[in-house]
Amino acid sequence: MKSILNFIGQNEELQALAAGVEEGLEEQLVAGLSGSSRSVFIASMFRKTGKPAIVLTHNLLQAQKIYDDLLQFLSDEEVFLYPANELIAAELSVASPELKSQRIEVLNKLALGKSGVFVVPAAGLRKILPPKTLWKSLQLSFELGEDVDLDKLLDQLLLMGYQRNDMVGTPGEFSLRGGILDIFPHTLETPVRIELFDTEIDSIRSFSLEDQRSIEKLKEVHIGPASETIMKGEHLENIIERLEAGLSKSLKKIKSDQVKERLTQNTGYELEQLRNGQKPQAIYKYLSYAYDEAASLLDYLPEGGMFFLDELGRVQEMGESLEKEEADWYTSLLQNGEIVHDVPVSHNLSKLLVQSSLPKVYFSLFLRHIPNTSPQNIFNLSSKPMQSFHGQMHVLKAELDRWKKGNFTIILLGPDEERKKKLQRVLNDYDIEVAVTSDNEKLLIGQSQIMSGHLTNGFELPMMKIAVLTEEELFNKKTKKAPRKQKLSNAERIKSYSELKIGDHVVHVNHGIGKYLGIETLEINGVHKDYLHIKYQGTDKLYVPVEQFDLVQKYVASESKEPKLYKLGGSEWKKVKNKVQSSVQDIADDLIKLYAEREASKGYAFSPDGDMQREFETSFPYQETEDQIRSIHEIKMDMERERPMDRLLCGDVGYGKTEVAIRAAFKAVVDGKQVALLVPTTILAQQHFETMKERFQDFGLEVGLLSRFRTKKQQTETIKGIKAGTVDVVIGTHRILSKDIEYRDLGLLIIDEEQRFGVTHKEKIKQLKTNVDVLTLTATPIPRTLHMSMLGVRDLSVIETPPENRFPVQTYVMEYNGVLIKEAIERELARDGQVYFLYNRVEDIERKAEEISMLVPDARVAFAHGKMNENELESIILSFLDGEYDVLVTTTIIETGVDIPNVNTLIVYDADRMGLSQLYQLRGRVGRSNRVAYSYFTYRKDKVLTEVAEKRLQSIKEFTELGSGFKIAMRDLTIRGAGNILGAQQHGFIDSVGFDLYSQMLKEAIEERKEDLPKEKVYSFEVDIEVDAYIPDTYIQDGHQKIEMYKRFRSVSTLKETAELQDEMLDRFGEYPEETAYLFQIAEMKVYARQAKLESIKQNKKEVSIYMSPEGTQEIDGSKVFDICNKHGRAVGLGMEEQKLKITINTNRMKTSQWFNIAYDIVKNIQLARKDAEVHS
Repeated sequence: MKSILNFIGQNEELQALAAGVEEGLEEQLVAGLSGSSRSVFIASMFRKTGKPAIVLTHNLLQAQKIYDDLLQFLSDEEVFLYPANELIAAELSVASPELKSQRIEVLNKLALGKSGVFVVPAAGLRKILPPKTLWKSLQLSFELGEDVDLDKLLDQLLLMGYQRNDMVGTPGEFSLRGGILDIFPHTLETPVRIELFDTEIDSIRSFSLEDQRSIEKLKEVHIGPASETIMKGEHLENIIERLEAGLSKSLKKIKSDQVKERLTQNTGYELEQLRNGQKPQAIYKYLSYAYDEAASLLDYLPEGGMFFLDELGRVQEMGESLEKEEADWYTSLLQNGEIVHDVPVSHNLSKLLVQSSLPKVYFSLFLRHIPNTSPQNIFNLSSKPMQSFHGQMHVLKAELDRWKKGNFTIILLGPDEERKKKLQRVLNDYDIEVAVTSDNEKLLIGQSQIMSGHLTNGFELPMMKIAVLTEEELFNKKTKKAPRKQKLSNAERIKSYSELKIGDHVVHVNHGIGKYLGIETLEINGVHKDYLHIKYQGTDKLYVPVEQFDLVQKYVASESKEPKLYKLGGSEWKKVKNKVQSSVQDIADDLIKLYAEREASKGYAFSPDGDMQREFETSFPYQETEDQIRSIHEIKMDMERERPMDRLLCGDVGYGKTEVAIRAAFKAVVDGKQVALLVPTTILAQQHFETMKERFQDFGLEVGLLSRFRTKKQQTETIKGIKAGTVDVVIGTHRILSKDIEYRDLGLLIIDEEQRFGVTHKEKIKQLKTNVDVLTLTATPIPRTLHMSMLGVRDLSVIETPPENRFPVQTYVMEYNGVLIKEAIERELARDGQVYFLYNRVEDIERKAEEISMLVPDARVAFAHGKMNENELESIILSFLDGEYDVLVTTTIIETGVDIPNVNTLIVYDADRMGLSQLYQLRGRVGRSNRVAYSYFTYRKDKVLTEVAEKRLQSIKEFTELGSGFKIAMRDLTIRGAGNILGAQQHGFIDSVGFDLYSQMLKEAIEERKEDLPKEKVYSFEVDIEVDAYIPDTYIQDGHQKIEMYKRFRSVSTLKETAELQDEMLDRFGEYPEETAYLFQIAEMKVYARQAKLESIKQNKKEVSIYMSPEGTQEIDGSKVFDICNKHGRAVGLGMEEQKLKITINTNRMKTSQWFNIAYDIVKNIQLARKDAEVHS
């Protein structure tokens, strides 16, 4: 693509334009360019002049397109997007972190004077920013060997907006443990760990969030602020002073006493917070008060920059509509007494443009006068947008011939090598000559060539004799976007829902459910040890020592049921456990039986993938995720085996299960088999039908649909086709289970959400299943632990990573107010989208729909709820799908499966009354296409929120940070998933013992029934000696991390693992104390003891005894043992006790470290005394 830049860079107009900028012409106009040709021009200008530039466009979507195009020509160190949301109120409330990270990165680059092209939508330019000098003063950089004043640094991090935590989990946090400082800036992909030796930086390394381990060493690291509202003491003072003055002015203006009272109350509270040095939540309202000179992004651009304006008319229009919306929002705040008069909350766009002294270049499609501009230089370039050929090669050929005659340079873009080759093959088939060039080669002037790259759209520049075509114009195919890096993976978020917090309920395998009160260090007989403190019924308490931690698990059950605490020593828990035990054993029996039957039956073995399959898969317009690729591979392997497949594919809504199923279906059809896809609802059938038809259209597969939406005639034809074998794939609701349907040769049955079919249908499904490959899809996540316990009896494929969605759903939590709703709906309609309004009360849903119609008169509003009859409901949802309505007011029925990609705004009324898992699934219903989706969780201005609701809203707020709200939702859904896989009646059992214990019992029951090889006996080594072996609070303070470390000590089984654990502790917590060193030595002793078949080491008053198991004793050579013990002199004695070798150490007058080292040495070397051991001198 660089060669295109060089070619265009030679253009006279461009050179004149660059010269104009160099001379300092204030305004120049470039007319005629459109789409990607503008981006090429901007990139060329940047290359030519090397000056930093801001590109201003009207909205985020357009900014994203320009950014994507520029990335093709410049490196990602030269192009930056400054994304901002167009919705005023939303931009100012609790919002998700992704856009913020990108903005902070831009400000850091600019503050440090980096050159580059910065693309910004109109809303971004209006943002009030801290002065550049302030931002610049908070750019910290750390180098090895540098001296650090830790207290000062911690204050500085807090000022920069970082939050202190026990362990770093999300961007914007830091933690300090001893001499180790972890920081996670928004602009880095992984957090960094700075280790201090006294005050000097000893090492800097990046580390992984998943396991907190270091990844690589760094020489230096650069850290910028974590918040855009940075305030020192003096800024807070400014706000207090100006706010007090504003308040007294406002009170004079306001007529209503009620509003006066509210304003005094609200502002008084905010002033109180400010005086205490805290930032109120709504600090953004007062940014203009804080700084004497409030800056905008233009002030951050280094000297000698350029300013490109993409369609100034549109930008101005957008500026006006943003002003108007802001004014409405401001008025509503005034009426509620939430803000004082005359506080500017953002910059006025037209003022900014007038005041800016940067040389401006306007881009306009038509040559005409733009109001308020007087360009000193005008260039009129003719550019034509590229026509779409829709795969009609003869039209393309004619066009290419026309260009050739005109001596044009023609460039066809292919996103990767494979597509370039394919493109060349297709063109050669039509006798079109075309060369394939690599990135570094020069352009072949006057010839056709295929080059790597992709642009939003192609273009033709007749004056320069160049034409550029993209795949989209040639074949109407969306080009795969290069994946954007994701900061957090989903798997790691799910992993952590089993963390123990104080006050959580726990299950002890032998004593039942209690409440966890924390980890305590108790001293017994002068020896310290850590215990989990658990409270049971009444005043019962239980202290569980470290070595028994694995008997205790967190109690996880369905949402928010308070479990009953058991009495210690009672018989009730045993009864409960036995009930669950027998139920689990029945399930295990069924699973094993089913599995054995399946292994024995014979089905059809599909042949391996051919060229057609590969071609079909490359035609998928998106980037597959790793999970998708893995699942597809697993399914194909199953299909190629002779025994029938029975695989469950689970993945969240919108994670791309359909594509996996489509590929399996295609594979079956290529082999001459038929495929049936069974879905629970008519609408879903319709959607799958349309998706499949579109994917299969170029490959000549016949797809049939059986559902109530088809006429009798259509259905009869489809049924005939199924019987004759002319229909390859049939999609339908339970109608395809009817007796009148005969398949000519069914090879694959795909079932979507099986748990939603009734018992009778399930029976019929069973009959269909015989000897056919079956793939079941489900959106309820299957818990990891369950997945592991089912290995070998149920084939599961799991998709955990979301597809490369360019934008995460922007989530806001706010009070319900009419102006906001109106604005959100109008904004969505303005981009031709649709809105879900979730209202969960059937009785007055109609009234709510009317209320919305009145708020937004232009919107066409419909409502739907579960009490309508099925036909009525379906017709409404279908009309909504076809775009006949703009807003659908609905109850929670939308959480089930209907995919309406055009809905990109979700508003939830009374979000505090919903379950978290519901909210999570609802949020998955928007953001299914390539634009930014918004979800607003609103709650009513109600003074008394119940405590549960408040917690829930808090979690939803954390949702926006992908934090613990997500974990709770996952927990709730996973439990549902468990019920689906094992049968709903298991719910009660899961609740009675908690989810983790249930999974463990199931796993044991299944393993018992697998007739595997006889298990080798594992020797456990019991340690009961009086040594201070524990993790002191001074070393690891956080209880959760401490428990995790103890669990790791328990699971160590080789010396290599012990060494790894040592590395990890040093890496995460620094040098460990003596007490922890003993823990490591005991862990090593256990490894040696297992190898030598030792049984225990015990301490009794003045002696320590080591016992060897009878088996170990028989394998040992007495004289060798004598030699090993002899070197420790008279303190060590040998003897036998009940066929066991017993070694005693007399500890009289010895320090702990002395006798412990003797014991360690004996345990380590005793295996050398085996009869078959090599003698090492």
